[in-house]
Amino acid sequence: MKYFRNIILTGPSGAGKSYIAQAYANKAMTMGLSALYLRVPRLMQHLQAIRGEEEYLKYLAKLKKINLLILDDFGVSPLKATEARDLLEIVEDRTNQSSLIVTSQLKIKDWHGYLNNATIADAILDRIVHNSYKIEIEGPSQRKENAKKTMK
Repeated sequence: MKYFRNIILTGPSGAGKSYIAQAYANKAMTMGLSALYLRVPRLMQHLQAIRGEEEYLKYLAKLKKINLLILDDFGVSPLKATEARDLLEIVEDRTNQSSLIVTSQLKIKDWHGYLNNATIADAILDRIVHNSYKIEIEGPSQRKENAKKTMK
């Protein structure tokens, strides 16, 4: 039986979370695995647009088949109740089937409040957090540092 683990990358804006997540995705693809990078706000907009259509279930099935799914910018904008349920469906489909990388400026202890529904939050966090490597990144914004270098 394969054992799938998740990675949670937290830290301030610009610290390199997305960069590291994408590096993991590149490594996975060089190993012959599929990977997909999605920003949570755009994912939720897309799901809202196709909800109620056959395309919605097809899209969830497509996400389920991806070996490594990156959910970037988790916690940037508040989730509506329907979006939290969508996220639960995505996470549930992946549990013990494939891996997930979540990047967030929020500390894990603050995720519960972000999800706006205690029951759904418990379900999502139970499926992600307990099966994850947790990496907190510290330091200044790399964008700011790179801008300084290019301005010289």
